[in-house]
Amino acid sequence: MWVTTELAGVMGEISFEIGRQVGVFISREGAVLDVIVGGPKELYIESLPPSRGGDHLLRGIRLVHTHLRTEPINQDDLNDLALLRLDAQIVLHIDESAPRIRRFSQALINPDKKGETPWLVNESVPFSAERLEVADTVLEIEEALSESKGSSRHQTSGQERAILVSASKESLLFQKDGMEELRELAESAGVQVLGEEIQKLRTVHPSTLLSADRLKVLIIHALQVGATIIIFEQNLTPAQVKNIAALTDLKIIDRTQLILDIFARRAHSSDGKLQVEVAQLKYLLPRLEQRSTALSRLTGGIGGRGPGETRLEEDRRRVRDRITSLTEKLSKLGDERRQRKERRQENGLPIVSLVGYTNVGKSTLLNQLTGSEVLTENKLFATLDPTSRRLRFPREREIILTDTVGFIRNLPADLKRAFLSTFDELKDAHLLIHVADGSHPSIEAQIKQVDSLLTEMEIGEKPKLLVINKADLLDDEKKESLSLLFPEAILISATHPDTLRGLLGQMEERLFFKRLSDPPDHVAMAPVP
Repeated sequence: MWVTTELAGVMGEISFEIGRQVGVFISREGAVLDVIVGGPKELYIESLPPSRGGDHLLRGIRLVHTHLRTEPINQDDLNDLALLRLDAQIVLHIDESAPRIRRFSQALINPDKKGETPWLVNESVPFSAERLEVADTVLEIEEALSESKGSSRHQTSGQERAILVSASKESLLFQKDGMEELRELAESAGVQVLGEEIQKLRTVHPSTLLSADRLKVLIIHALQVGATIIIFEQNLTPAQVKNIAALTDLKIIDRTQLILDIFARRAHSSDGKLQVEVAQLKYLLPRLEQRSTALSRLTGGIGGRGPGETRLEEDRRRVRDRITSLTEKLSKLGDERRQRKERRQENGLPIVSLVGYTNVGKSTLLNQLTGSEVLTENKLFATLDPTSRRLRFPREREIILTDTVGFIRNLPADLKRAFLSTFDELKDAHLLIHVADGSHPSIEAQIKQVDSLLTEMEIGEKPKLLVINKADLLDDEKKESLSLLFPEAILISATHPDTLRGLLGQMEERLFFKRLSDPPDHVAMAPVP
């Protein structure tokens, strides 16, 4: 029996006598794990007894507590059931005049994701110990939850499942644009996106971003659909991360950490790996003050990449020492880069750099122009480490063509600083080719964002060609519209070599001051040292 008549009677007497709610946590085996005492109308759950180990969908604990004056089961009770993933929430109703328990209410998790509510409530039932025995029902619910989790479409082992959230004072249209990019980032990180939540706030709550009630509804929804992580479009403060994570076992990360996780996966050169680790440590350093079991769940990010929980357990001094050590190594690598650039300058070859928003087709264009096989993927930040190839024009004219990491709006400050060394390559360029995605609905905003970052890096005045890529995906009306918006732009499709003649001619004219009558041929050469 979960609750014997004797235990219920004792709880009723004590609760009636002290005028406060009394609760007990009971294991599936029937053992009382903990006792808590609340106020006249609320029960405060400061901590939970240890639950079953492993990746269980229910905690294996049920909460039984009293309500004075026969008050019905309330929203707080139901929220606790869903947020804490309790086996059951049982409310014993005490008569106003005597410590008798004549009726009880019972709530269980609803295993149906499409159900109207995340819970199943059996309200105000005549009390008996036998009626409280629903062990078989709980097992059936957990089995149904397990089947529902396993049947999630496109689910792979170990894959994170996310709810994406945007909550700010900005317009819904503005937030929608940001959410589309957040979805692309999440999918680039290998995350299965289960849903999105966009909320326009009147007031931003400093401690939790959203109000407590909205936050609970969000977390319950995430649990109901089987999410393992909640990703916020807005960058969260260390306190916000801690406070939100304290409400749930789900991972809580923001856009900055998501980008850091992607960079951690994609950086392959020793230089890139060091830059990413420095940025990660600088991001995590202020969060060390917020140490808690909740924080330890956050540090792995997507798939447990990055510094992780072990490094968080280091004290702040050791982390600072690590940052200093890594910065020194980066400085030495910077000296080596400068030596390589000096050797290139001695060769006197013009340098052309491909720049642009992430995932606009820069690497595809590099491959097409030079016959290379640089990795190309339809993902944000597929290229992180700069790649250089030689491109040969007729009359033995050669240039160095360099692919760079893609830009993105609101790039995390520490990451931007860490990768300035990568962007230093752009300062030596004789010509910038700004590649934009003609099929993207926010192409104007992306072009402005790139121009703004180039200006910030003090290279906005360099000679530049605007190239609008993916012309094969555009209809005639869209092409005409882009031509009116950007009359100086060259329209190309990086996957169709015959569309690149105009670009090659413009490059030749800008670099060698004389345009040849025939379109230049090109051949791939070995990577530039």
